[in-house]
Amino acid sequence: MSVSWNWCSVLFFLIFSTPFSFLVDARSQSFDYPTAKLSTKWVNSPSAPHSVAFTDGSTVRAILLRGTFGPRYACGFFCNGACDTYLFAVFIVQTNSASSIVAPAIGFPQVVWAANRNNPVRINATLELTSRGNLVLRDADGTVAWSTNTNGKSVVGLNLTDTGNLVLFNKKNAAVWQSFDHPTDSLVPGQKLVEGKKLTASVSTTNWMDGGLFSLSVTKEGLFASIGSNNTPVPYYEYRVGGTKTRKQPSYVRYLNGSLALFINLSEPSEPEGALSVPPAASLPGQYMRLWPDGHLRVYQWQASKGWTQVADLLTGYSGECGYPMVCGKYGICSGGQCSCPPIYFKPIKDRQPALGCSPITPLSCEASQNHSFVELNDITYFTFSSDLTNTDSETCKQACLKNCSCKAALFRYGWNPSAGECSLLSEIFSMIDNDQEKTHYNSTAYIKVQNLATLK
Repeated sequence: MSVSWNWCSVLFFLIFSTPFSFLVDARSQSFDYPTAKLSTKWVNSPSAPHSVAFTDGSTVRAILLRGTFGPRYACGFFCNGACDTYLFAVFIVQTNSASSIVAPAIGFPQVVWAANRNNPVRINATLELTSRGNLVLRDADGTVAWSTNTNGKSVVGLNLTDTGNLVLFNKKNAAVWQSFDHPTDSLVPGQKLVEGKKLTASVSTTNWMDGGLFSLSVTKEGLFASIGSNNTPVPYYEYRVGGTKTRKQPSYVRYLNGSLALFINLSEPSEPEGALSVPPAASLPGQYMRLWPDGHLRVYQWQASKGWTQVADLLTGYSGECGYPMVCGKYGICSGGQCSCPPIYFKPIKDRQPALGCSPITPLSCEASQNHSFVELNDITYFTFSSDLTNTDSETCKQACLKNCSCKAALFRYGWNPSAGECSLLSEIFSMIDNDQEKTHYNSTAYIKVQNLATLK
């Protein structure tokens, strides 16, 4: 029997007789743009390609993007809010099968590295990979905001890897410079935090500068989160690892899928010597962790129906929220997550926002140190304790603080004998904690130095 064909029949046959695997392969062809050659320049212009505005107020202008369909790493210009200044950053965005950035109402860009945190640039700023292999960011007036300083170091190109590492590489594909060596406030799966480097929280959620109080670092003893003021960081979280270091490589932690693994005395492929548990990610790069301005190290994961969701809070110890040094601001007292001020001599910075902390009604004066006295706070402890005096009593502890003008508080604690306690002298007072003796197994009192009001009238 003869069959009469027409063009519609042919088209129908071609579409529906084609193997499904071929259609999938065709759709999954890579349209990403993860690399760049020397002598390439990008302009932070509203008309630039791959520019997307999101409903949270952020905007990205991607210059490199790695991968298709789902959460993917990109780098380029980023702003949030008024968008009068921009970062050059690596961020995670949602993409479709053609590597277009999508989901502006839920897939908000998650910045995981930034070059110019302390020196943001404006519209018409430029990023250039020069003919000599230097990656340089210039503001709109031409001033240099940031540079890799890799002139003449045999760089042949720029690559954004599938792990989110921005790499300048040479002819042997070896890294000459890479963003993983210059961490900011975040880690992504696969990334190391090496001894000598640290994560530094930004000043606030709206101020990108890295002058925040909190940092995360690795030493030969373990992993430490610290609050630092006046260049004297004080740990509020410690994960110490014992043993003896047998290798010359620096100690480090690595963000694995399922843990933040500690390699302090050993290094891979050895098993880690400790780990903070992280919920396994369903897909990568659908997860990252960030050190926030409140001292929390939070893990976020992309969930298709919810967007970016917090799935872990890694540094919270037995004191809970009260264990964070600024949970109730300076001089504040944390009890069950609620904040209050010491009595009489102190007032809230803002009455309706007790978590902002407290201030002394009369500032301490070294010129009038003879008029110093103490407010005694029973059953109060602190996020850290460094013994300045041991085998001592409370009166000796107080006198040591009175004799030192820079001392603002004396912390005294003991187990069963109040004449054989420990004393810590504080030059700065962050949040204090209501002592739960069932957990701490010690008695504690805080003596807060104040300026005697009556003598200053």
